[in-house]
Amino acid sequence: MGGSQVVVLSLPSAWAEKACKSTCPEACSCSSLERGCLVRCDRAGLLRVPAEFPCEAASIDLDRNGLRFLGERAFGTLPSLRRLSLRHNNLSFITPGAFKGLPRLAELRLAHNGELRYLHARTFTALGRLRRLDLTACRLFSVPERLLAELPALRELTAFDNLFRRVPGALRGLANLTHAHLERSRIEAVASSSLQGLRRLRSLSLQANRVRMVHTGAFRDCGALEYLLLNDNLLAELPADAFRGLRRLHTLNLGGNSLGHVARTWFANLAELELLYLDRNSITFVEEGAFQNLSGLLALHLNGNHLTVLNWASFQPGFFLGHLFLFRNPWRCDCGLEWLQDWMESSGHVTDVPCASPGSVAGLDLSQVAFGHSSDGLCMDPEDLNLTASSPGPPSETVATTVNMFSSLLSKLLAPMAPVEESTNITTGLVNASLSDILPSVGVGSSGHNTLFLFGSSLLLSVAQHVVFILQTC
Repeated sequence: MGGSQVVVLSLPSAWAEKACKSTCPEACSCSSLERGCLVRCDRAGLLRVPAEFPCEAASIDLDRNGLRFLGERAFGTLPSLRRLSLRHNNLSFITPGAFKGLPRLAELRLAHNGELRYLHARTFTALGRLRRLDLTACRLFSVPERLLAELPALRELTAFDNLFRRVPGALRGLANLTHAHLERSRIEAVASSSLQGLRRLRSLSLQANRVRMVHTGAFRDCGALEYLLLNDNLLAELPADAFRGLRRLHTLNLGGNSLGHVARTWFANLAELELLYLDRNSITFVEEGAFQNLSGLLALHLNGNHLTVLNWASFQPGFFLGHLFLFRNPWRCDCGLEWLQDWMESSGHVTDVPCASPGSVAGLDLSQVAFGHSSDGLCMDPEDLNLTASSPGPPSETVATTVNMFSSLLSKLLAPMAPVEESTNITTGLVNASLSDILPSVGVGSSGHNTLFLFGSSLLLSVAQHVVFILQTC
């Protein structure tokens, strides 16, 4: 007998596309991709997972259905599947081994399954190539320590909007994890062991949690970290060396906390830092050297605090050339901020510094404040300038007006006792002559009544002269 022969047939691409469509599940649509096919079953009203999928399926979308349960090997064997999305369903339980038979799966989306709440330690078994996992808004209270242990290729974990209260211990030791998104998950602290072994972590988001404490050494294993978001938490203090070892950090966001000051040790050795957010805190002072060596900083946000003064020593011994945001602070625009005004004019990187005090410049921008200098070159505060520039006494117009008032008064007193023909002369004399000229010219008549009148008039003129003298010499 002759030897048997094996014939291998390869289907043309047109036949492959047809085969993909011919096995498409009911209520789904299938289309060809460069590698495999896309199966779309979203918004199809499905209550259970379809029994069969095309063997060439590379991506399956089951979003926004009514799925409540995933059994073991829920998707059969799909050797080409790389992406599976189950977002916005009603999943309450996933059987351990539900994703067996998907050896190439790289992305799994389980977000917005608010009834899930719990995951078994072996939920993701056999997913050795999974790189991205999305558990957003599943209302998970906690996850087993070993949940992610069988995901050695995991690069990105998105798990915000959960109920963790602490950084999940399942993250520890994920040597290849590069991105972790844990915002809005009610996390209260970052413990010294929370991020242990995450040596390739580049981005960590813990924003909008309830973090009150960051323990010393919490980031010691995160030497590759580039983006750290701790904004909108409840931090009132930080350890002296909170960020030690983060030499590659580019962005640090501490905005929206309750920090009352900025310590000089917090940002030591962050030579690569480019963006630093300290906005929306309760900061009242910045220690000398707090921003030292941040020569690569592109922007520093100090807006929305309680700062009244900022010393140039805060930036020593380095030199900061980036943009400085200082609005919404009650600045005291005195000589302590003259350096800042000079910087505003020379660099153009600082704008909007509203003055709250002293009163003479309140409401102005620092750029509008005029600083004077004494003969020895010392700065003079705007308040001192106003006092110096103010008049030492009433203006000359006031003195002249006072003299005229006294003259008018005396003319009225003297007019009834003088002859009619002399009344005009007496009034004219009071106006045109000084009081010292007038007093000797008034004679004492023989009449007792005239003597009494002239004595009273002389006394009144003496008082008037004394008042005018004071006004002229003040």
